[in-house]
Amino acid sequence: MTAVDPAGAHEDASAGTPRRDVPGRRGRLRALRQFVPTPRATPFTFCYGLVLLATAVYAEFGDEATVNQLLRDSSTDAAHLADRPLVVLVASALWVAGGLWSFFGLAFAPVLGALERRVGGLRTAGVFLLGHVLATLATELPVAGAVAAGRLPAASLHRLDYGISFGLMAALGALACLQPTRPKWVLLGGASLMCAQDLVEFADPLASWGHPIALLTGCACHALLRDGRDSDRADAAVPLPLPAQAEPGQREPSRAPQQGLAGGVSPGGVGEEPAERGGGEVVRRGPAEAQAGGDVMGVDDGLHDAHGGEAGPVRVSPRVPRPVRRGGGADGGGEERRRDADALQPR
Repeated sequence: MTAVDPAGAHEDASAGTPRRDVPGRRGRLRALRQFVPTPRATPFTFCYGLVLLATAVYAEFGDEATVNQLLRDSSTDAAHLADRPLVVLVASALWVAGGLWSFFGLAFAPVLGALERRVGGLRTAGVFLLGHVLATLATELPVAGAVAAGRLPAASLHRLDYGISFGLMAALGALACLQPTRPKWVLLGGASLMCAQDLVEFADPLASWGHPIALLTGCACHALLRDGRDSDRADAAVPLPLPAQAEPGQREPSRAPQQGLAGGVSPGGVGEEPAERGGGEVVRRGPAEAQAGGDVMGVDDGLHDAHGGEAGPVRVSPRVPRPVRRGGGADGGGEERRRDADALQPR
């Protein structure tokens, strides 16, 4: 046998490659995966992102004259809103102003995807659409009124206005209000600083006023949104109704009627005895007397307390009456008993 040096084994073990922090890496990858939309987790964000990616690529590499014409036809200016409002409200949200590398292009997937994971695709689409529509109308309708009053030139009715910035700001406001206290004020503070900078610079009056309006719209939607995870926990906490249990010793009502004379229904212990002059007389018998006389008992008679009341009712099929032996009297009472047996046979 060869001896093994414990010190050498310890050195070999210590000289091996260091272990990788696999759980830590998996946790970071999982955290990064939350910002990437997927067709299963965030179908609305994923499909909408593909549409925006296609229009952004076409706006970058397509024919310049065709792209400009498409943008003018998709503009939500006052003239188009008065002519075809629904078409331009939808078409203007299919373009990213400034391209995919702008702030709103980069923030689209993280903001909209995070909101969809919290409240679902339908509610996310509703918040986005509401912020887009309300902010657009709040900025374009005053322009139309100012032109009608003569304070702005008629060219202001055809001002180019398109993009996803209004809807994305509404989604950011709704997402911020769903967060805990500290992340909530961090997100709202950053969005408020951006809106304040736009108002100070005032480079684009429509966007400068539209962004804070859309942000407030998203914050107001917080009262209408339900957190999906909280509702799942609330539903899981509700106990299911327990089935009703019978108390020990409680009898169930008899469900099978007893067969009486001529196939009729009669109470338990009722039979017919032959009279002295050949006539039949109905008398009430106990269970023991009925068995002694050969009569057919009911299904449930005398079977409820089969095991001291602990077992349930015993279900047995009714016995078929046996032929009656002759004996006694003129014909031994056999004729009367045969009529009783024939009356009990199923027809």
